[in-house]
Amino acid sequence: MAFRNPVWERQWQVFKRNRRGYWSLWIFLLLFVLSLGAELIANDKPLLVRYDGHFYFPVVVEYPETAFGGFFESEANYRDPVVKDLINGKGWMIWPPIHYSYNTINYDLQVPAPAPPSADNWLGTDDQGRDVLAGLIYGFRISVLFGLILTILASAIGIIVGAVQGYYGGWLDLAGQRFLEVWSSMPILYLIIVLSSFVVPGFWSLLLILLLFSWMTLVDLVRAEFLRGRNMDYVRSAQALGVRTPVIMFRHMLPNAMVATLTFLPFILNGAVVTLTSLDFIGFGMPTDAPSLGRLLGQGKANLQAPWLGISAFITLTILLSLLVFIGEAVRDAFDTRKFLK
Repeated sequence: MAFRNPVWERQWQVFKRNRRGYWSLWIFLLLFVLSLGAELIANDKPLLVRYDGHFYFPVVVEYPETAFGGFFESEANYRDPVVKDLINGKGWMIWPPIHYSYNTINYDLQVPAPAPPSADNWLGTDDQGRDVLAGLIYGFRISVLFGLILTILASAIGIIVGAVQGYYGGWLDLAGQRFLEVWSSMPILYLIIVLSSFVVPGFWSLLLILLLFSWMTLVDLVRAEFLRGRNMDYVRSAQALGVRTPVIMFRHMLPNAMVATLTFLPFILNGAVVTLTSLDFIGFGMPTDAPSLGRLLGQGKANLQAPWLGISAFITLTILLSLLVFIGEAVRDAFDTRKFLK
């Protein structure tokens, strides 16, 4: 028989009662899953090619132009009219709904870039001639993935530090609190900008820089829970029985602390996305060739004659952050004992 936890079931029912948060969770998961398959939605390579009786999958495998009867050993450019004619002469191609990747430049624009929305570019192009909708899809994915990884790592560090401080207390707790006061009082955004200007921009380097300042969010919360729980009977009994300290901390005490901690995770993810977008907006975030919601906002600011740039990025970011806030509110309700007992 499957294991059932009545407490979790009750919390899930409370979560579902918050209809706004419940549906926000499903909408967020749907958008995130779709963005994970961005290459299947927006790409300058066909999903499937049949040529001379053989099948090819350009999205996952690079094929030289010679594979389709061309002259060059370099990867085939499937938007090239010559390559198109070669393939269509002995087969066919199935394209994704959007025929552009986030970095594909449309050289066939009828007007100078940034071009307005059209049948070819549904939300127009940026000032480099790149498709805005493709950039939004890829930018959504990298923003959420960056935020999720940063949230997980920062939360893990914050939980460990808070647990150690709260369990041991004394001089260790005092020294830790003084360090947190000094570290958190620094001009964090300024330091991030300075560090970003010295380090070669990249996903992991930027993640490491932000991790230096993001782990403090949960420390005080977990510390308070451990300070309260370390004098309880079950902890004293475990200590008297000789149970190892890590087992007491992370098997017995941590689950009680996680009840309050989990309610903060959607808001930490929200803050991580906002921070990445802000750094991209001012030019200290991801590399210039990476898809970015912040960089689209910056292009909208620099090209006021092309309102589709700023408006589309703003709406996408607003939807993402609103969904995370609504999910966070529902998670908070699910762990609220007053609503749990109703």
